[in-house]
Amino acid sequence: MELFLTGVVLKPKGLKGELKVKPVTDFPERFLKRREYYVGKTPEEVALRKVVSAKLGQGFAWLVFEGVGSREGAEALAGFRLYVTGEALAPLPGDRAYIHDLIGLEAFDEEDGCVGIVSDVLQMPAHDVYEIDTGSKKVLVPAVEDFITETDLEKGIVTLRRFREFL
Repeated sequence: MELFLTGVVLKPKGLKGELKVKPVTDFPERFLKRREYYVGKTPEEVALRKVVSAKLGQGFAWLVFEGVGSREGAEALAGFRLYVTGEALAPLPGDRAYIHDLIGLEAFDEEDGCVGIVSDVLQMPAHDVYEIDTGSKKVLVPAVEDFITETDLEKGIVTLRRFREFL
């Protein structure tokens, strides 16, 4: 089962097991609807936990899990990560894609043909940056219209403009 990170438990709040969670998603409102998470330090070491209550505020999600009714129980989860399955991910509008869908795409330059593979997507403050593995080195390309002309998930390709400028 493939799991996707959606939040990180920061610390407990209060004495009754409430957790402060940093959302790792463009859709924090999903924390209000989701009723369960896979919780663990890594995707390989998770336990399914049911949500008793959820709210959003100040850029964080505040969750209470079934079976966690004390500050001590909540402290034991500090640093853990919250994961969901692919089926639980929110559908995206047509012009957006999840990072895990972009990694592995073949990168084509408009003039030079295939130049490598998207090996990572770095989330920077101004915009995302695609890391293209050319086989001999990794090249960083801003994910903006000036350099990315097309992303086709069905064909498994991303088309670049002016790739040579980054070499």
